[in-house]
Amino acid sequence: MNINILYEDADILVCVKPAGTASQTKQSLRQDMVSLLRNYRHAKNEEPYIGLVHRLDQPVEGILAFGKHAKSTAALNRQLQQGDFSKVYLAVTEGRMSAQEGTLLNYLKKDGRSNRSTVVKKEDPQAKKAELVYRLLETDESCRPVHNLVKVRLLTGRHHQIRVQMAHFGTPLAGDVKYGRQQMRSDLGLCACGLEFKHPYRNKKMRFSIAPSQPVFQKFGSIIMNHSDILFI
Repeated sequence: MNINILYEDADILVCVKPAGTASQTKQSLRQDMVSLLRNYRHAKNEEPYIGLVHRLDQPVEGILAFGKHAKSTAALNRQLQQGDFSKVYLAVTEGRMSAQEGTLLNYLKKDGRSNRSTVVKKEDPQAKKAELVYRLLETDESCRPVHNLVKVRLLTGRHHQIRVQMAHFGTPLAGDVKYGRQQMRSDLGLCACGLEFKHPYRNKKMRFSIAPSQPVFQKFGSIIMNHSDILFI
């Protein structure tokens, strides 16, 4: 598989994870980004170290940043823990949005057996705070239910967070068989389109953006053409 690398230097590597590929997996017969990048570095006669900093769900296309050695990985992880990673998504949701923009704050509980997360009360001992901000960019009235193009900025990073919170809000992601209305598997309307962080050594702000390639986004092509302009404002 060809790897779409957006940036690489001696310390970090930023690339696009295709939808359907795991960030990392223990299943030996499945491709994952960590293994692919290790093979890529090995083919260049480099030390095949790849430090995983953050993940994306397997059905989600999007930008991932990796460390190329232990120190850069640790530095990126510190930024992530301190909330200095800015992660922006474009999502296609189903159903009418009750507000043009807003903040969703819930508490989520993960069930490892079913690989699902649910909204629970704050008092639940396993509850973890989940917060995001969203803005409605465009609505397609020709669909039933209507489809919306929504920009989402994550303020926390929880298991299936956007999928769970949007479903709880009454506007599940298009194509989501786990939390939405979809009965048959199809493209998931979610793409990690924007990533911003500080280079661990160069004191430089790093900003990356991509346009989603999944067919579910095609109906919003005119606004997505300007995706780099709308993501970070």
